[in-house]
Amino acid sequence: MPNPPAQDRTVVELPAGRLCGAIDGGVAVFRAVPYAAPPVGDLRWRPARPHAGWSGTRDATTDGPSAPQMYVEGGDPVLGGHGSPPFDEDCLTLNVWTPAADDARRPVLVWIHGGGFVSGSGSLPGYSGRTFARDGDLVVVSINYRIGPLGYLYPGENGDGVGGEGGEGGEGGNFWLTDQLAALRWVQENIAAFGGDPDCVTVAGQSGGAVSTAALAGHPWTEGLIRRVILQSPPFGLDLPGPAAYLERTAAYLELAGAKDLAELRTLPWPELIAAGGGLFAQTVRWGYWPTPFLPVIDEVTLTGHPAQALLGGAAAGIDVMIGWTREEANFGFALDEGYAAATREQVVDRIAETFGSEAAEGVYAAYERARPGARPADVLMDLITDELFRVPALRLAEARAEAGSPVWAYQFDLPTPAYEGRLGAAHCLELPFVFDNFDQWSHAPFLAGLAPAVRDGLAYAMHRAWIAFVRTGDPNHPDLPRWRPYDTRTRTTMRFDSVVTALDDLAGASRLLHAPAPLI
Repeated sequence: MPNPPAQDRTVVELPAGRLCGAIDGGVAVFRAVPYAAPPVGDLRWRPARPHAGWSGTRDATTDGPSAPQMYVEGGDPVLGGHGSPPFDEDCLTLNVWTPAADDARRPVLVWIHGGGFVSGSGSLPGYSGRTFARDGDLVVVSINYRIGPLGYLYPGENGDGVGGEGGEGGEGGNFWLTDQLAALRWVQENIAAFGGDPDCVTVAGQSGGAVSTAALAGHPWTEGLIRRVILQSPPFGLDLPGPAAYLERTAAYLELAGAKDLAELRTLPWPELIAAGGGLFAQTVRWGYWPTPFLPVIDEVTLTGHPAQALLGGAAAGIDVMIGWTREEANFGFALDEGYAAATREQVVDRIAETFGSEAAEGVYAAYERARPGARPADVLMDLITDELFRVPALRLAEARAEAGSPVWAYQFDLPTPAYEGRLGAAHCLELPFVFDNFDQWSHAPFLAGLAPAVRDGLAYAMHRAWIAFVRTGDPNHPDLPRWRPYDTRTRTTMRFDSVVTALDDLAGASRLLHAPAPLI
């Protein structure tokens, strides 16, 4: 959906050149600001490079293209779409919202969108920073970065897609991460011109964007650049591959694209690359698991360990962390699938056995069944996936940080949506419009249908203000919220966001105990 035309203009001077933005609802916004060189031609599948700048005044009043991705007219039945044309490889841009481009040194919120590593855009209307800038006196930055095969394909050590030694200087993979690192450096060097404080930066992300946020917070190149992080529904339960395992996917992708190596891939137009990524979905899907054809790779160059692990030590130990999940995360991907609705108890017990072993599987099934009276096998499966991929790994991170004396706040989003006869529950992504408190920008999203406005708006106010408080102070408490204490290993206080907002002790204790003991990663 296009952004409405703005009538007023505002100008900032940056080292790269002059920008002309617009005033939107009393907030200055600068759109499609380049933070790195276009990753096209020979720079496809290379780490992000500095942008050369521009002469004259660059118009920053309209959004730039989003990263290339799969697109279906009309969108999906849950979100109604998570990215729309135009798409282009020249996408390494960001948007900035600020109450004023002055010298006020406001706290900065950097938003990193999710999308299963294959979809999304920092310029989606739902991710507009206007409400945060207006309500919290914050400077907000939302970024585009490479996704799908252009951001997550691992080309091997020598850059030819087949592994080997040396070659092109050990650049590794995770081009998405090099983009985000470049964006953070841009913030450090430029945000003061927009009225922001480069020494008070919070990075927040949801789903795949939360994985990005953790990777950035624990990265040696970002020391001193990040004060706080907000991790919304991070899928820390993903088993991230090393180079050897990922090269098997790279080989499958090359075959799907009809190319023998990276040099041939660089000659293909990006729509063909995205189409080949669609084929990889079919090849990598496993029954009872969230499909992830593209993943971060622990390449030992750009990423040396699991992002969740990185938040436990070093420079990241002192960073303020807020982490949370929705009660029925997995319903997003499975509740509307008729194939999963017909799952049998035997199928789900077999799936449980892959995690717990065959001897424990029946007992684990019974435990999930007791926790949700009247549960169908599909409900047990979705609760299992929610725990494995989201809730339990988030709890383990909270536990480990609490034991180490590092600051961490935990929440669970519990408000179910009435959409689809309630089948979605409190699904993955449902907290997003509440956090941004901008339901008018989510009118296209089917999963919000039927929510009572009074309940909806009251909960959004509580959450939106908590996020603002955390960005400003490192403490999410505000006058209209029950007392929210940091998570510790004695009370395990977790804020429950529902029609009634309540701070509860050990809210997810049943899941925590069922899946214990286990290492963090």
